[in-house]
Amino acid sequence: MGPSSDEHDGAEAVEEAAETAVEQPGFHVVARGGFLMSGIVHVLIGWIALHIALGVPGSSADRSGAMAMIAQAPGGQILLWAGGTTMIALALWLVLRAWFGVRRRTTKSAAAWEAVRWLGKAVAYAALSVTVLRFAAGGSSSTSSQTESVTAGLLGTGTGRALALLLAAVVIGIGIGYAIIGLTRRFLNQLDRSKHPSIGIVLRATGMIGYTAKGSALVAVGALLGWAGLSSDPQKSTGLDGALHTMAGLPAGKVMLLVIGAGLIIFGVYCFLRSRYQDM
Repeated sequence: MGPSSDEHDGAEAVEEAAETAVEQPGFHVVARGGFLMSGIVHVLIGWIALHIALGVPGSSADRSGAMAMIAQAPGGQILLWAGGTTMIALALWLVLRAWFGVRRRTTKSAAAWEAVRWLGKAVAYAALSVTVLRFAAGGSSSTSSQTESVTAGLLGTGTGRALALLLAAVVIGIGIGYAIIGLTRRFLNQLDRSKHPSIGIVLRATGMIGYTAKGSALVAVGALLGWAGLSSDPQKSTGLDGALHTMAGLPAGKVMLLVIGAGLIIFGVYCFLRSRYQDM
C-alpha cells in the first residue's frame, strides 16, 4: 500500500519548509563561515609544512596540529566553537543541496552523481567539524596516531591489506581529482563572480595553485598508505603529517615541501575568497 495523500502532502510540506530554510540569508552567512574555518586550517597546515621543510620543530602538519595552534592562541577556544558550528551548518547545507539536487534529476545516473558530488563534501566538513569541536571542548587527538591505529587494524588480515590498498587508491584518486579540478579550473563553476568580475584573476590563481597543492599532498598520503599495505607496516602510514615528513627526507623533497606548504596556504586564501563568492 502506497502512502496516503495526507502523508504525501505532509512530506511535501516538510520538504518545502527545508528548502525555504536553507535559502535564508542568515543560514547562508553561518554556512559560509565553514569555508572560513577551512581556510584557517589549510593556512596553518601549510605554515607547519614550511617549518618542516626548513627543519623548524613544531606541531603536526595535519588537522590536529592546526587545531592545537588555534586552541593555544588568545581567543582560540571561541574561534574553535564558532568554526565547528559553522562547519556543521555547511555540512547540513551540502546534505540538503544533495537531496534537492537528486530530486531534480531525471535519470538515475545523474541523481547518483549529484548525491556523490555533494555528500562527499558534506562528510568531509562534518568530520572536520568533529575535530574542531573536540579541541574546542578542551580535548585533543593525533590524526597521525589515529591513521596508524586504523591501518594497523586493517593490516592484520589479507582482506584488511586489500582494503588498505583500495583505500590508498581512493585517496590517490581524490588527490588526482583535486589536481585536475585546479588545473582545469572547474572550481570556477561553483563560484558567483557576477558582482565583482575583477576578482576573477585572484580566484583563478589561488584556486589553481591551491587545488593542485592539496591534490599533491593527498597523493603523498595515499602513496604512504599503499606502501604500508604492501609492506604490512602500519607505521609507514601516519597521515598527512607523516607524508610531509617523509617527503622532507627525499632528494629535492624539501623543495617540493616548500612548494606544497606555500600551495596549501594559497588554498586557504582561496577558501577565504570562496566564503564570499560560493554560489549558494
